[in-house]
Amino acid sequence: MNIDQIEAQMKARALNFVGLGALVKFDLGGGDALFIDGRATPPTVGRQGAAPDTTLTISGENLVKLAEGKLAPTLAFMTGKLKVSGNMGIAMKLANMLED
Repeated sequence: MNIDQIEAQMKARALNFVGLGALVKFDLGGGDALFIDGRATPPTVGRQGAAPDTTLTISGENLVKLAEGKLAPTLAFMTGKLKVSGNMGIAMKLANMLED
């Protein structure tokens, strides 16, 4: 699975992000990023966005594992594979949405 496929998968599951109420950026390094806009109705997923409420820094490889369900968001954070800046509450809400 590559970043394009992850973006497509997140777009297909965009309704899972209803109630997020925030703009989240996945910073993949090297200028690559994915944004989830949980403020929009319905939520949107894309490669560009405004200033996020929360930024999640994760490698593309680990984002693939996260998307495939092979890496739990909480474990990724606890082991340093996922770094959070901004609103930690939003990150926790998103983690619950991703694990469902």
